[in-house]
Amino acid sequence: MPKLNAPVPVLRIFDETKAREFYLDFLEFAVDWEHRFEPDLPLYVQVSREDCVLHLSEHAGDGTPGTCLFLPMLGVREYQALLNGKKYKHARPGVCDQPWGWTEMHLVDPFGNKLRFAERKPEEG
Repeated sequence: MPKLNAPVPVLRIFDETKAREFYLDFLEFAVDWEHRFEPDLPLYVQVSREDCVLHLSEHAGDGTPGTCLFLPMLGVREYQALLNGKKYKHARPGVCDQPWGWTEMHLVDPFGNKLRFAERKPEEG
């Protein structure tokens, strides 16, 4: 019986230094592996944090700048406090409760990709 696994989005990046600063230093993802065909060719790298896995690519045609990712998680308010405690000069994310039952934190990476970290609010009643 065929079984699908969780998708792994490919996000387009244009600057390795900025990508590492944002995804590794700020968001605290880790590099799982990276690849280049030669030292001066584009980077393709997998980063992860817990169960969230992303591919970041400098290759033309991989991903579209401005892609929006919905990233379900637990502890969105705690993550926001962690990130804001870093005093990162390019982002101080807020958190908002959405009427459709999620608490969300929105960020935009240095390449225009939108990251929506979201936690389902507990059922009331």
